[in-house]
Amino acid sequence: MSTVVPLWRERGPHPRPGHLALLGTGTVGSAFVARYSRLVAQGAALPDIAWLCNSRTQIAGGGDLQGALAQARAAARRHAGFPPWAEGESPKPGDIIVDATASETVADWHPEWLARGVHVVTANKLGTGGDLGRALAIDDARASGGRYGDSATVGAGLPLLRSLRSLIAGGDRIHAIEGVLSGSLAWLCAHHDGSRPFSALVRQARASGYTEPDPRVDLSGEDVRRKLLILARAAGIALPAHEVVVESLVPEALARAAGDAVDACLHLLDADLEARRVAAAAAGARLCVVGRFDAQGASVGLRALPAAHPLCAGSGTDNRVAIHSDRYSAQPLVIQGPGAGAEVTAAALLDDVLAISAATA
Repeated sequence: MSTVVPLWRERGPHPRPGHLALLGTGTVGSAFVARYSRLVAQGAALPDIAWLCNSRTQIAGGGDLQGALAQARAAARRHAGFPPWAEGESPKPGDIIVDATASETVADWHPEWLARGVHVVTANKLGTGGDLGRALAIDDARASGGRYGDSATVGAGLPLLRSLRSLIAGGDRIHAIEGVLSGSLAWLCAHHDGSRPFSALVRQARASGYTEPDPRVDLSGEDVRRKLLILARAAGIALPAHEVVVESLVPEALARAAGDAVDACLHLLDADLEARRVAAAAAGARLCVVGRFDAQGASVGLRALPAAHPLCAGSGTDNRVAIHSDRYSAQPLVIQGPGAGAEVTAAALLDDVLAISAATA
């Protein structure tokens, strides 16, 4: 029986390029460190992790990454700013910053780092999925500075942004993109069959790590809006965030609830969503939260789709995206795969780190 050998070993050892800074030591950051350690043990040519940072502290990397990670997560707040680098300690040109946060402050730094020649790999959707000015600044900086790895921002590493950019580079014109872009909402819609209240499913999804700790972040549609903006801008459309019409699933009373009262208020979701599920089922349709943009505009909302619709395939936390273009006019190009979870997001981040390391070695 033949043995599968990683490509980095087939090519022989490479010097490890630069250093790496991991920003964010939560669920995704922890999964990143675990996967990084496994890949290094297998011989991958990855930069040394020199810094582990969160909004509380900065810890030097080195040999005991799990110890440094635990120390960073347990640290008391000592820094007013984030990232908390002292003067002269920040990454240099050729280093790689991995942004595993959801911080707007960190996203604001992306164009600055790129312009300095520092590479950025990110799961933070606010870089190109937030303010349009910042997204344009990132595009300008990546054209003349560091490399930008953003495959973890949409589809958790599915070949989505790469495929979209390849189509455009080949002269294709994008007419519309629509997709089930939230793994957590895909899971909720797939499991909402009337046997359990929707609120019970939300609690289960939260416990499984599919939603944010405050599930209103997912249910509001804001996460899908950001992903839709990333796709539109990758397609060459300078779409402002305010032009995306978003239908939130969160009723007003739940939206106003204090953080510690959210769980007790989740039942407010049940009646409306059950009524919509029953109506869709009576019409032979299935509910999906869909983000879409085309020449008529951009929207995010709950739609009742016929069973044969391409976005109704798949199960679990799958993301499903249909690209309509000159090349794919009669039938859209559909890209599908797991779209939620720390492990797949960490894998996408490390894929981008490896690609940048190989390209710059």
